[in-house]
Amino acid sequence: MRARIGTTRFCLEPVTDRDGAIITAVFYGGKILPKKFYQLSREERLQQLVAEGSLAENDADYLAANHVLPSAVAAHLGENQLGQFPLPYGIARTLMVNGVTRNVAMVGEEPSVVAAASNGARMALAGGGVQVAVPEHTVTGEVVFADVADPDAAVALISSREDDIWDAAAYAHPSIIGRGGGLKQVQVQAIGQFVKIRLVIDPQAAMGANMVNTIAEAVAHMVGQWLHQEALLAILSNYTDDPVVATVAIPVAAVATKSLPGSVVAARIAAASAFGFIDEERATTNNKGIMNGIEAATIALGNDYRAVSTAVHAYAAQSGAYQPLTRWTTDGKMLHGQLRVPLQLGVVGGATAALPLAQIAMRLGKIATVADAQAVLAALGLVQNLAALRALVGPGIQSGHMALQAGALAIAAGATGTEIDALTHLLQTTDKTIGRAKELLAQLRADKQSEENDNEDRD
Repeated sequence: MRARIGTTRFCLEPVTDRDGAIITAVFYGGKILPKKFYQLSREERLQQLVAEGSLAENDADYLAANHVLPSAVAAHLGENQLGQFPLPYGIARTLMVNGVTRNVAMVGEEPSVVAAASNGARMALAGGGVQVAVPEHTVTGEVVFADVADPDAAVALISSREDDIWDAAAYAHPSIIGRGGGLKQVQVQAIGQFVKIRLVIDPQAAMGANMVNTIAEAVAHMVGQWLHQEALLAILSNYTDDPVVATVAIPVAAVATKSLPGSVVAARIAAASAFGFIDEERATTNNKGIMNGIEAATIALGNDYRAVSTAVHAYAAQSGAYQPLTRWTTDGKMLHGQLRVPLQLGVVGGATAALPLAQIAMRLGKIATVADAQAVLAALGLVQNLAALRALVGPGIQSGHMALQAGALAIAAGATGTEIDALTHLLQTTDKTIGRAKELLAQLRADKQSEENDNEDRD
């Protein structure tokens, strides 16, 4: 079986490393059998994704070419633009969400994040993948008036003219009405000397920030005339208490480690989860690990990761104490996990439309709607947490983390080109410090120079 990327044709046939081990995909018995996807070269990964139908050839060509944004596009996506800041664009493999297998694009500088997500996705497959329920997609706008002389009278006046607010909202953004969205709810309340108008808006496939702000400002202008004063502010709120809910049930055998049976690991995961509900320090780190995945995927989709992050952490603290976003329990046979997380996302407009890599991320993840995006990111957060907790209560976080950091350490030590792989390999069996990396690099270069001198002597 063959696949073409750009002008190069690839064969899905056994490819071996120096030790004779198969490191790429094999076409055998009518099936493509992937072998250690993370060990493949970038070209081989693209080849495999095209061959299995996860990636279109033109998308693979785009990724292989390492395109940068046109200057005009970059200038309009950032102020005072000086250049571009590349970050690795990877994927978490085979994350099953509501019965559909996804490849989730992730952008970030930390290799262990993608590795953990892929490992968590693998374990979740043993339980049939992650099931996700998503709420109705709405965004809230706030119009606030300060130092109102008679707040109760103002509330009564505004409430009596609610129909005018609906008309103003429709006039401010008429196109959304035709698509089935727009203003869905109006609430007016007095908070001390403040009067707040809460506008619940359905932005359809967009994240909705600009739409909500436009509607809120139109309402603020009109109501300001009624109250004979300017609004203090008119803007969306990134807060929501209506979460996406992801659940998984995994046979305990699937979380076993080399040294611990699955039943023990599952019980320890449940205990670590319970501790997070009584210890804010643990809860904070637990949630940071979840956001490792969610933020990386949010960036890949061209969405506002800052808005997502602040909403998530506000939700985690809504009880008055910062709480974990996940809960894990076990009955001895199954490990049950649940994540509850608000996710304000969009699949059209803004940077999502302007960034070709965001469009590729949507196709890799089979994301067509906001609900798809919410489900994929919630599932990713849940399996990210699973992998982190399993490592934490089993072999520990640091050994795997530092093994994956060896490549970055090799680069920091000054390795270039083929030296990076060679030095990364050597660092796996020794102290992972910058000093040791520099020593090994010097030895590599000395050995190479000696070999070149020997070859010259033989010639």
